[in-house]
Amino acid sequence: MSSMKDVAKIAGVSSSTVSRVLNDSMFVTETKKKRVKEAIAIVNYKPNLIAQSLRLKTTKNIGLIFPEISDPSFQMVVKYIEESASDRGLNLIVFSTHDDYKREAHAIDMFLRQKINGIIFSRVSDESQVRNITETSDTPVVVIDRVLTDEKIPNVVLNNYRAGEIAAKHLIDCGCRKIACLTGSPKIGLVSERFRGFRDTLQLNRIPFLNNLHFEGEFTYDTGVVAIEHFLKNSFDFDGVWGQNDQIAVGAISTLLRYKIRVPEDVSVIGMDNVSFASKFFPSITTIAQPYKQMCEKAFQFIDRISSGEIITHYQAVFEPFLIVRESTTSVRTE
Repeated sequence: MSSMKDVAKIAGVSSSTVSRVLNDSMFVTETKKKRVKEAIAIVNYKPNLIAQSLRLKTTKNIGLIFPEISDPSFQMVVKYIEESASDRGLNLIVFSTHDDYKREAHAIDMFLRQKINGIIFSRVSDESQVRNITETSDTPVVVIDRVLTDEKIPNVVLNNYRAGEIAAKHLIDCGCRKIACLTGSPKIGLVSERFRGFRDTLQLNRIPFLNNLHFEGEFTYDTGVVAIEHFLKNSFDFDGVWGQNDQIAVGAISTLLRYKIRVPEDVSVIGMDNVSFASKFFPSITTIAQPYKQMCEKAFQFIDRISSGEIITHYQAVFEPFLIVRESTTSVRTE
């Protein structure tokens, strides 16, 4: 097995110079850096990462904590966070809390004890006990997606009110006048923001908001199924549906088709998130997309700034959603 001394001998430098190159020190000339890197490749040298971490008091690890690994939208967050970590030469450690507050608190504590380079997390709900953790630790922390209105931690969030506006406006443009809204848990702040934008837009367009067409559930396929069956069982009349994520929308569409209700000819359905299956399902799902890649990179930029010693004064970065029209909605209503 090759050693640092072998690299130093081939490169014609000292072992300490090799160490500085490995640690990306600025106190090494570009010429020496090139020679060291060429020597590393020649002998296939693999540095001892554990020893390196102990010496530098840093792990080169980033922790990502989120509510549910089976959720396709969080799978996209993992994908893009991993890409941003890789671009920076960092390792990603992923922890799914399974919507459990105790697991969430344990994950935060575990990462802080490891002297991790940074933590990016999305909390279970607004009732999470994980608040103001930067007051007791100097580890860079960024919240993504599920943030609190008074968050004093750098955070990256979607304009969820605007998402509600877009959903309602598109269904109105499709000719819908009796529109159902199927939401996630009201314990999650973004759910209320999305619903508020949806309701306000209906009212602005002089379309009555019908309380019996508001169904609160979870961000799951089953919520779409149960909601539509509930509406049909009680003979609630509707011609448009917004599922607050694509899983709800798929559950709604599947149930409508099972009851021989045509989508979109009889009922238009729109989802949210633009997850991978949205374009593959039949009918393909009209949805409101989140710019996940840009949001994840922004979260990392916050980590970079904090790590460099910058004091963050503007905590929140807000991104705009956008509509993707597919087959599950139509502007033509078949009588």
